[in-house]
Amino acid sequence: MKFYIHTTGCKANQWDSYIIQEELINAGMKIANTLSQADLIVINACTVTEGADRDIRRFINRCRRLDHKGKIILVGCQPQAHQKDTFGVDLILGQNEKYFIKAFISENGNFIGDRDKIVLEEIPKNSSRFQIGKTRFFFKIQDGCNRFCSYCIVPYARGIPRSRPLCDVLGFLKVLKERGIKEVVLTGIEISEYRDPLTGAGLNELLRQIEGCETPERIRLSSIDPLYMDDEFINIISESKKIAKSLHIPLQSGSDRILAFMNRHYSQAYIRNMLGNLNKKIPDIGIGIDVIVGFPAEDEEDFEKTYNLLDTIGIYYLHVFPFSARPGTVAASMNKKVPEHIIKERVRRLKNLDAQKREAFYTRFVGTERQMIVEGKLYKNLYMRGYTENYIPVYIPYDKLLENSVVKVKITGVKDGMVMGKKAEG
Repeated sequence: MKFYIHTTGCKANQWDSYIIQEELINAGMKIANTLSQADLIVINACTVTEGADRDIRRFINRCRRLDHKGKIILVGCQPQAHQKDTFGVDLILGQNEKYFIKAFISENGNFIGDRDKIVLEEIPKNSSRFQIGKTRFFFKIQDGCNRFCSYCIVPYARGIPRSRPLCDVLGFLKVLKERGIKEVVLTGIEISEYRDPLTGAGLNELLRQIEGCETPERIRLSSIDPLYMDDEFINIISESKKIAKSLHIPLQSGSDRILAFMNRHYSQAYIRNMLGNLNKKIPDIGIGIDVIVGFPAEDEEDFEKTYNLLDTIGIYYLHVFPFSARPGTVAASMNKKVPEHIIKERVRRLKNLDAQKREAFYTRFVGTERQMIVEGKLYKNLYMRGYTENYIPVYIPYDKLLENSVVKVKITGVKDGMVMGKKAEG
């Protein structure tokens, strides 16, 4: 039997699909190169926005139009959060079941087991296999969230926070180093909630231990809550020789009034102070920001407060999301919906600001030398790309020998939005 995995959503989902893939390979199945070759199609589905659900429905329709007998399994956040919406697939597995997918499949490809049982348990143990051909390895150290922001379906889809034991994390990082992995991204649903189940040690302690242990050369953190970024955390990042100088922060709004409606427990003043500290202690840091546009009751004054904050603080880029009402969340039943045409105009303004921020950040480093890890993919038949420690994508002339290596490059300019560079001399 051959299988095909389609993954949508966050980096945590990528790790989950990796574990599912290994389960199926261990069961004797092979990876299909195309959908039409697959006897089994596994969809690991995000449900964080209405658009995510719409994309999944379109993909399922595409699978059905292939006119072959491949069976479809829907797994992950979407079926966990919306258990009555089956999308017409052949089998649904929840967050825990998906890690034991082979238990639901017989040797002839039929489905067995209790399909209606959807439960949440511990995150699965580390796999013995690796993402072959990947320069950057996404390693999930934590799952779940109990923040219950008013717009967010994730706590219902992922359950309460739970974490991988600290000793397991350090042991697996050592193995990754031995296998030649150069960069690891520590991912989770809310990694600031990381707690070693044996000792209660938090993320800061994990980062301290990583500094003195055998690990890949670069450790990058995925999205992390702004409230976690106190002086202790900032000092750890600043002093580290391993942790990449880039952070992605889910800000969501710059209006105190809207932040309160969102159930986000910080203020604009806190954000300004925290980002000021980050930029002061880590001058070259690349800071990315998530922002939601058009949350219910967001008026022009609220939006202008958000825009002005983002325009005047030291950040690198924006991820802009139009508000998406998710059934079952508090925000879905809020009044004073923002008209669609206003949301689109506000999104347009923030995306323009994002382009300006990126251009300014890139230009700032022209003429400097930075360390980057080179990826193998070929771009425009001329270039290969890598990311600096502060997450700038730099394109250099293609050289197969540089793939998956740490290289010092000189940034030479910005052309059509691409940061150009060359291998530094010496």
